[in-house]
Amino acid sequence: MNTMQRSRPVGAVASASAYRAFQRGGFLNELLSFGFVGVVGTLIMIFGANLMRAWLGGSPVTSVVVPTVVSTVASYLLNRFWVFRHRDSDGSGREVAVFFALNGVGLLIQVVCTGFTYYTLGLHGGVAYNVGLLAGVAFGAAFRYWSYKKWVFTPTVA
Repeated sequence: MNTMQRSRPVGAVASASAYRAFQRGGFLNELLSFGFVGVVGTLIMIFGANLMRAWLGGSPVTSVVVPTVVSTVASYLLNRFWVFRHRDSDGSGREVAVFFALNGVGLLIQVVCTGFTYYTLGLHGGVAYNVGLLAGVAFGAAFRYWSYKKWVFTPTVA
């Protein structure tokens, strides 16, 4: 191995059997872990959005953006250090920049769904707001999972 290649830390060798067990579960374990992180992020976003809208009088769009940014930071940390920990990071900051850019697209999906429900359909009640919010979360989550695997948490190069 030349000195320019990135190697795993010594501690990773001790957990090799756990890593192999994770690999056997593969896609399902990764998807379930990603789903759990998504639930945590969604709870942060939904409670934050409803709190901002009800108690602070925020607009439906603003009340989605602020909690989603907080949720994004929590999601990055959980995804990097738990869900996709078995995938390499080059440490250049590219991963963080791409993650937050793709989350911007996911946020746009959420804002479009919420704005469509509120402004286009004219549904201003709490239930309609949360249905629009959850639809945006579902579409945004599907986009995020696909895009993270493709561009952010890429497989280790052999």
